Amino acid sequence: MTPRVTSTVPSLLRAATAGARNAGLVLLLLLSGFAHAQTGRAAKADLIIRNGKILTLDEGQAEASAVAIRDGKFVRVGTDKDVMAYRGAQTRVIDAGGRRIVPGLNDSHIHVIRGGRFYNLELRWDGVKSLKAGLDMIREQAKRTPAGQWVRVVGGWSEYQFAERRLPTLEEINEVAPNTPVFVLCLYGKAFLNKAALAAAGITRDAPNPPGGLIDKDEHGEPTGLLVAEPNAFILYSTLAKGPVLSFEDQLNSTRQFMRDLNRFGLTSAVDAGGGFQNYPDDYATTDTLARRGQLTLRIPYYLFAQKGGQELQDYGKWIALADLDHQDGKLLEQGYSLEGGGENLVAAGADFENFRVGRPQLAPGMEGQLKEVVGLLVKNRWPFRLHATYDESITRFLDVLEAVHAETPFNGLRWYFDHAETVSEQNLRRVKALGGGIAVQNRMSFQGESFVSRYGRGAAQATPPFRRMIEMGIPVAMGTDATRVSSYNPWVALHWLVTGKTLGGTALYPKENLLDRTQALRLYTLGSAALTGEADVKGAIKAGQLADLAMLTADYLSVPEDDIPGIESVLTLLGGKVVYGKGEYEKLAPPPLPVSPAWSPAAAYNGWGGAPKGQ
Repeated sequence: MTPRVTSTVPSLLRAATAGARNAGLVLLLLLSGFAHAQTGRAAKADLIIRNGKILTLDEGQAEASAVAIRDGKFVRVGTDKDVMAYRGAQTRVIDAGGRRIVPGLNDSHIHVIRGGRFYNLELRWDGVKSLKAGLDMIREQAKRTPAGQWVRVVGGWSEYQFAERRLPTLEEINEVAPNTPVFVLCLYGKAFLNKAALAAAGITRDAPNPPGGLIDKDEHGEPTGLLVAEPNAFILYSTLAKGPVLSFEDQLNSTRQFMRDLNRFGLTSAVDAGGGFQNYPDDYATTDTLARRGQLTLRIPYYLFAQKGGQELQDYGKWIALADLDHQDGKLLEQGYSLEGGGENLVAAGADFENFRVGRPQLAPGMEGQLKEVVGLLVKNRWPFRLHATYDESITRFLDVLEAVHAETPFNGLRWYFDHAETVSEQNLRRVKALGGGIAVQNRMSFQGESFVSRYGRGAAQATPPFRRMIEMGIPVAMGTDATRVSSYNPWVALHWLVTGKTLGGTALYPKENLLDRTQALRLYTLGSAALTGEADVKGAIKAGQLADLAMLTADYLSVPEDDIPGIESVLTLLGGKVVYGKGEYEKLAPPPLPVSPAWSPAAAYNGWGGAPKGQ
């Protein structure tokens, strides 16, 4: 396990035991931790926030009105009177004005590294209310986009969110952008390319269908512009990868813009689940560079995703030799940037991508042998792992492999998780618990619940996934989004789904028995996600000794009408006690926003969630 820096002597001793970066650093940390423990209440705070409504998620103190922060950690949580005793001559005091404050949110499954590299290239339909508005956005962006570049609408939306309740047509896309290449991705199911994009991607009448994909053609044999995953998403991702990329400097800017937008929603941590066409170590250069410069505004633990079928065992063997989990770069660890293990994809033969418009994919007969080799290697080297698993039929086969590996090399507390698990059965939940595993769930059903109901029936959708039952069984559960190519990265959409069971289109999927109250839901998005990376004693609650990550909200999450939850944002986001995002009266406390580069980027024109023009 990667050593973690915390504020208590026992935690530092655990870090030293797990593998110290160097003896001098450990001694320094031990001495500073001991000194802090001795000074206790006498230490003055760097920052105090008072007059708030603080949901701490600390079982010993659920509510408070003020916090004191010193050296990046909470040192006192309590009443205004209690906390103001920590005020010194240099202490900054912020008045929360009675606003709701929550721990910094932590998305347990997001593709933030890849998403950051491409953020400035993408036109986001997240939260856009009508298809007409979305097409108008393409029309306007096409006018700004220089020759040689594409307009890309990549994930975060579903036709059910639109007033028209339908997908765009190829005729409509060609009409609004006749000359600029346009690529519109719809979940894991299909992509729409206008005529200019077909030419740019080199897709002609002679182009063969790749394995698991379909190039739709008209009666004359000409490609129509529709690409279909049948059932593999490789055709969608490989075609998208043909588009131009940003320069390295623009990728750095793009990643910072993406992190700032996540900070806008109150996110302070994002666990990166790898992703297709996300090669290690080359494609990690942007986040590596920002971490070394001290410019990350998110804590980013990350997992390594096998990229090429048939070479997974060699890849993981190479990565294990290259990267020592217990002795990582101290400067990167200080930024919360750390390699955690393997996944979410471990072997290509085990990919069961969810596309609820079509039937469940059948996994290859030889999958078990390949998966056993990879998992066995990871377990022997004590690498935590996570595994993409949508359907119960796949989970059954995966568990057969995991149990066989465990019989040969006991897991002995090694952290491992299934991701997604929409249709997992009670029997397989018991098997997960017996192996000491957890489950990271995402709100993918927010975006395609109607498609699931259409194919499998309303009854089958009532516990998809059964997150309430997982919690009752004592299985560790973490919450996230799977953004950016499927779901939106807006965490409040995910929290709305946990609380109401509703899709973006307003369809109620779940009975009351499979819903959570608002505090339970938030706990999955904070402490639950921290447990995924072994950090629940470090972050996830507003509690003395934990990292000072928090968000002050535009509306009271605990009392706002349910259907207003997706519109919540942060007015003040702290990472380690430092302001990384501010809005309204708190804007001047935050670093000024960077100009977007390149200047023609959709991120310079639109405001993110809802598609409003910048400045509105």
